[in-house]
Amino acid sequence: MKTTRSPFAAALALVSSVLLSCSGGSSNPPAQPAGSSTAPAPAKIEPAAAPSSARPGLETPGDAQTQPTVYAMIETSMGDIVLALDPHKAPISVENFLSYVDQGFYDGTIFHRVMSTFMIQGGGFTQDMTKKEPGPPITNEWRNGLTNQRGTIAMARTNAPDSATCQFFINVKDNPNLDRPRGGAAYAVFGRVVAGMDVVDAIKMVETGPKGGHANVPILPVTIEKLKRLTPEKAQPLINAAAT
Repeated sequence: MKTTRSPFAAALALVSSVLLSCSGGSSNPPAQPAGSSTAPAPAKIEPAAAPSSARPGLETPGDAQTQPTVYAMIETSMGDIVLALDPHKAPISVENFLSYVDQGFYDGTIFHRVMSTFMIQGGGFTQDMTKKEPGPPITNEWRNGLTNQRGTIAMARTNAPDSATCQFFINVKDNPNLDRPRGGAAYAVFGRVVAGMDVVDAIKMVETGPKGGHANVPILPVTIEKLKRLTPEKAQPLINAAAT
């Protein structure tokens, strides 16, 4: 008897196939885990224990309970995006992201995967689709209580749970499927857009096509010209202006 695949399983397969990190591994992971024909039932998400870093030299910052919000700005060729990062709930992911920011790693990279009803992903490729060499992978903080809602920023990865390195994505809609563990983990959110969501919405609508072995690449590059930290004093006026 012919089996019809459920819309839920198909949606989860699409999610798995498009969120890739720039760490090693296949650029086209299987739509389903080996030996599986349907997506597993959503697991109960328990509060995360204090995480330990899988990246040498990158440990959980001390006294994470008191870590203040950290701000960063993505200056793109289509406008600026201001991020509020959460080192209290995602200390490893935030420290990892900021280590790339402070190196200038993201400057000159692009949003290389853009899907108008899903997310925009960047941080790992240059305009000619040359992959940048990232640092070691980090521990997945997916059980930190932050969810993949519209406007949140999360770590991209391969099918391996602890494979995130440099790439990130911004959700352009609520994506609850990304909060359901599959293959051992879900996707770790570590901050949110607090100004410039109109820029994100403009980016998601650009024309895309295949390039360099990847799908959904903008025809005209959307470049991250600079990604830098912002002080709260510089971030607040931008946040206020976005709220008006």
